[in-house]
Amino acid sequence: MTLIECKNVSFSYEGSPVLREINFSVDAGDYLCIVGENGTGKSTLLRGLLHLKNPSDGKIDFGGGLKSTHIGYLPQQMQLEDKRTVRQEAELAFAHIHETEAAVERLNRELAERSDYDSETYHTLIERMTTLSERLQLIGATSYQAELERTLLGLGFARDDFDRPTAEFSGGWRMRIELAKLLLRRPDVLLLDEPTNHLDIESIQWLEHFMSTSSNVVVLVSHDRAFINNTTRRTLEIELGHIYDYKVKYDEYVQLRRERREQQQRAYENQQKMLADTEAFIERFRYKATKAVQVQSRIKQLARVERIEVDAEDTAMLHLRFPPAPRSGSYPVIAEHLTKRYGDHLVFSDATFTIHRGDKVAFVGKNGEGKSTLVKCIMGEIADYSGTLRLGHNVRIGYFAQNQAQLLDETKTVFETIDYVATGDIRTKIRDILGAFLFGGEASDKKVGVLSGGERSRLAMIRLLLDPVNLLILDEPTNHLDMRSKDVLKEALSDFDGTLIVVSHDREFLDGLVDKVYEFGGGRVREHLGGIYDFLERKRIENLRELERRTAAPSVSVSVEESGAPSAKRSYEAVSYTH
Repeated sequence: MTLIECKNVSFSYEGSPVLREINFSVDAGDYLCIVGENGTGKSTLLRGLLHLKNPSDGKIDFGGGLKSTHIGYLPQQMQLEDKRTVRQEAELAFAHIHETEAAVERLNRELAERSDYDSETYHTLIERMTTLSERLQLIGATSYQAELERTLLGLGFARDDFDRPTAEFSGGWRMRIELAKLLLRRPDVLLLDEPTNHLDIESIQWLEHFMSTSSNVVVLVSHDRAFINNTTRRTLEIELGHIYDYKVKYDEYVQLRRERREQQQRAYENQQKMLADTEAFIERFRYKATKAVQVQSRIKQLARVERIEVDAEDTAMLHLRFPPAPRSGSYPVIAEHLTKRYGDHLVFSDATFTIHRGDKVAFVGKNGEGKSTLVKCIMGEIADYSGTLRLGHNVRIGYFAQNQAQLLDETKTVFETIDYVATGDIRTKIRDILGAFLFGGEASDKKVGVLSGGERSRLAMIRLLLDPVNLLILDEPTNHLDMRSKDVLKEALSDFDGTLIVVSHDREFLDGLVDKVYEFGGGRVREHLGGIYDFLERKRIENLRELERRTAAPSVSVSVEESGAPSAKRSYEAVSYTH
């Protein structure tokens, strides 16, 4: 059954076409993702499906009795109110239950006041109250508080957070509250725009399980390859203003797209040869009377040809390499009994570990458990900790965090910002590098002062990648990168011959990149040898209740613990954690 249908739909932005005469439908049971480079119109299309943005041409129809009120939408950015506690805000998802409960209460009062038990109107009231009571039973009026708590816990909130004002939480945590409200409403269709941007790995796994077991129809935009592989079965690609519909999961789509582009390239080359031959014929016989009819025929033929377009990605795939890393000492980072508190709040305690030269390690764990705090300790931005933290000989740190983007010179252009730090042969490839990170063409001449927050973050990342360092520390480096840019960055980091510390929730980005995982949680920092999927596999088979009980026990040491040896990568299935 078709729920949403796009018929010859076009969208424009500031007069320029973004999507051109696209046709596709969203059907019952669909779990689909929309992919494409940043700026191709993915978010625009999502808003159009909800009728929040009108197409410049064509029509978007609802079918199967679907109404806009049956659609749940999570945008990338939203204005949030801060007048309630976390629980009170989440309870807004059950407004329909409260309305029905109030209606039942009104009917009860009215029935109590009447004595015409045999009248038709009395029996009508009885029937209506019975219907509403059955509806409450059906929608789970007696269990919604338990469902609310399960959802908030799954998205990373602690029980102690439920009665805190939402104003005490960061924007990322408030977005989680909005996501919780959306999931609790159980809409017929879920439209999600980058839902994992503010989630840690454990919460992403919980969301994957929830979507696979509790959602009817899902349409999502995401650059998290592992997430969309685990949650969708259909892939819509936006390219050059057109939609390509693949009835397969993302990984299968990548292979089919490669084959389609190879065919497209061959067709383009054949057409170019035909056009060149035709133009040569016209030029050769333009002034020959005996060929006038044929020349005019060829001119008309050229005018009718629909030109084949090929995405620049086919011919401009970039391989970025770091400058050689200056040699550092054998142990760039050594921590012994490191403890950090903010007042009475313990962030982590007694952390003891050594990062060796050439290690590539990931810091993972729930938000607020100390990952960025430890990074700032290593950077020297935080010094009021107890224990010992030493950097090795000749360690030169390159650091990327969100606030790095705010330190760029706003008077320079994008090109000048990179040209200023680039050295050696890489200077001849600056425009290619900028193109790979979405600053191609005229965008490279923009002033930094006019760039969005996401654009500044990407520019700060490029600037960092060109500076010769031997210890790279990256805090959520992929949040504003599309899949192509992430692949370029990951390849460069894999070839980097220095030491790498990366804070990230992107499993696919970490897979094959890191060889050690440091898990932050419950005041502990635990070391796990092996890659991210080795770590997740071990986590999957642990009993989380027992783990939380043990980490909360005061008698347990919170030193770094070594967990397991590297093993072969296994396929990982999302699991629902119960708090």
